[in-house]
Amino acid sequence: MSLEAFLHNLHFDIEKASPPNWEVDWDDAPLTYKLYRDLPVFPLSLEVPLTLEGESGRSKQDLEGIGHFLWYAYGLTQVSQVPRSSESEDLMQSFRRFPPSGGALYPSELYVYLKIEGLPAGVYHYDAAHHRLVLLREGNFDSYVTKALGGTIDMSSCFGTVFISTMFWKNFYKYNNFSYRLQGLDAGVLLGQLLEVAKRFGIAAGVCFQFLDRAINHLLGLSEEEESTYAAIPLSAEPSWRFREERSMDRPVTSTELLLELKGIQPEHYVRSQRIREFPMLTKMNEASMIESTQSFRRIHPKNGTESEGKIVALPIVKRLSYDLATVCRKRFSPEMDFILGKVSQSQLAALLQEATASFSYRNDLDGTYGNNGNRVSLYACLYNVEDIQDGAYHYDSMTHSLRQIQPGDHRLLLQYGMSLDIMNFQQVPICIHVVGERDHSKTQLGYRGYRIQQMEAGMLVQKLLLASSALGMNGHPLLGFDVNMCDELYKIDGPQRKTSLIQIPIGHYLSRPWLKGSLHS
Repeated sequence: MSLEAFLHNLHFDIEKASPPNWEVDWDDAPLTYKLYRDLPVFPLSLEVPLTLEGESGRSKQDLEGIGHFLWYAYGLTQVSQVPRSSESEDLMQSFRRFPPSGGALYPSELYVYLKIEGLPAGVYHYDAAHHRLVLLREGNFDSYVTKALGGTIDMSSCFGTVFISTMFWKNFYKYNNFSYRLQGLDAGVLLGQLLEVAKRFGIAAGVCFQFLDRAINHLLGLSEEEESTYAAIPLSAEPSWRFREERSMDRPVTSTELLLELKGIQPEHYVRSQRIREFPMLTKMNEASMIESTQSFRRIHPKNGTESEGKIVALPIVKRLSYDLATVCRKRFSPEMDFILGKVSQSQLAALLQEATASFSYRNDLDGTYGNNGNRVSLYACLYNVEDIQDGAYHYDSMTHSLRQIQPGDHRLLLQYGMSLDIMNFQQVPICIHVVGERDHSKTQLGYRGYRIQQMEAGMLVQKLLLASSALGMNGHPLLGFDVNMCDELYKIDGPQRKTSLIQIPIGHYLSRPWLKGSLHS
């Protein structure tokens, strides 16, 4: 299968992306977290703060502070038990984290390069299972990381860098090739959570989507047949920290050059699975997405959107939401048949859409500043029973804080028919949001890496929506099992606009779920 056909099937014809006879070996499932063996470990404080309100001042650059930051970003926070089926008495147990993950499989891993008090400078893995750091390499790697990120970062002004990787097998064992789409979204949701937590700890953070993959994987000791880096997030205590507008290097650098600067490492780790099957399409896509030279780094120029016709609905002016992130994260879950139809006020809808898009603005290496990233992914919504707004399909314009009506009417039944599995009743859902992006996923400028970046940005926006909905007393459930072509036709984006629906998020009020769950914090 060609890479083009593979990506097309992942999005528009899911059943063709994976073999029809795929059987999941549940008994040989991998762990949802990576465990290293026989390496120095540094325990992190278990006395995590129980509230995270507002934005704090300059962060405290020590082991305790970084431990709290990592736990809220990706630590194990909850153990839950639910029945395997309505007829079964068996309980299925899982460990949860604050950001959601497809099937609760958490294919992403966190690595950190740190230069902080109370810890040897070096590269670490965040061991979520034990809430500790595992030392992979000791030393100062400012020069190496600076070159691998293309010279847009002054690493001397950063106390650390987080690297988000994907372990392919962790969800391939269940979803086969469809896991490639999930992996990008999962990494993006984690990015969204990490950036939101960074604000609460007074950390200035940015996202590097472009880097020399093999050089970073080499630094972390990753085998690219098993795991690869998806994003790098520099961390600074300086509020005014920014990406450089011009690269500091006087010539391009390649992965081949950087590999010679560091000795390779192959630290032993444990995944539990005894039989790991091959995933050739994932490794093929990963290799095709890699960047070998900093000469290939690009800035993205936003496309001018095509104005669609339709009635404009101005939304009420509302203040930005102010909430305790810790409480909102604990309340967040993904309802299914738990949704109950309740009235949504116009101000609640306005606050949801405004907060999601405003908090999505972030530093990155694609446009270098805050202003342009909203053009790559945007929000469309089907609304029902929202106060003083006609039922229908709409596009949200974050610049004017208004809705443009595309098709009036109650579209809940259409959305229900578009579901591949009947896991929820859309008659109980007042808001169904679709994150929309370009059909060509910036391939002309970014090649196959553009698809991965688009999925990550969609995941980031999804997490902002989920946090905002939880803060408003509602919840949302991200879904990929929906009819993309039907939704694109509904929003009239399948023609000249060349856009497509990336993910679907029903949002609304809900009932408490009958499950046993316990928090894993003091």
